[in-house]
Amino acid sequence: MKFELKNLTRRFGDRIAVNSVNVEIPQGQMVGVIGRSGAGKSTLLRMINRLQEPSSGSIHFGDQEVSALRGAALRHWQRDCAMIFQQFNLVPRLDVMTNVLLGRLNHRSTTMSMLNIFTREERIMAIAALERLGIEQTALQPAGTLSGGQQQRVAIARALMQTPKMLLADEPIASLDPLNAKIVMDALRDINEREGITVITNLHTLDTARNYCERIIGMAGGKVVFDGPPSALTASAVQEIYGSDRDGAGIDETMTSTAINIPAAAISSGASQSVGIEHLAGARA
Repeated sequence: MKFELKNLTRRFGDRIAVNSVNVEIPQGQMVGVIGRSGAGKSTLLRMINRLQEPSSGSIHFGDQEVSALRGAALRHWQRDCAMIFQQFNLVPRLDVMTNVLLGRLNHRSTTMSMLNIFTREERIMAIAALERLGIEQTALQPAGTLSGGQQQRVAIARALMQTPKMLLADEPIASLDPLNAKIVMDALRDINEREGITVITNLHTLDTARNYCERIIGMAGGKVVFDGPPSALTASAVQEIYGSDRDGAGIDETMTSTAINIPAAAISSGASQSVGIEHLAGARA
């Protein structure tokens, strides 16, 4: 089903965080949203999931106006539109299995949820989700004992338990080293390709957006300033999204790279060298 944003706007006092965004996304696309901090990326995703209310405009999924939903209908949308956060949002003291099973809460009665009763079928689903993400061996560990990359995979498994029609990921690899970032992005692409689920993910790295997303939306100052395939993301388009440095030069794409192997040419300057060393240190951590 087609997903559409019509003149979607969000204001915080006098500040406009998202400014009249018009986007149409067909079912099954993998879309990367890029832009500088404060460009409106996270606010946009939170409005789609209805964690943040639009100031004006509307959100549509098929023949349903998502921005008008209330009560049980809104909870059903938040079940169908799963959200993955940069901070993982797991319950650290609970074991991994239980954290994953929490993704079933909006599919169950209030009584069963309060009593924490899960069916055998739901437990089989949870194990299958963990196996798919290669972390089934952690099922009985407290979630707080896992690495950041493992916790993000648990969060993805929990989202899969919602059997969503759309998957939103808000900076899912921002706190991960390059190797774990690749594992997480591979998992999101696999879900997109195998299930045909629309995936919209905010990213702070251009190379990740180019490599994983069939469509890229660039935001600046709350507005969409680029919308197209990775091949159309030219140097001028990148400059429009990210602006210029203090000297008026364009943005060096290596500054937004998570690649483990950064080309030698990319670390010829002092600034790029600093970034390269930082990422290589992260890769060894």
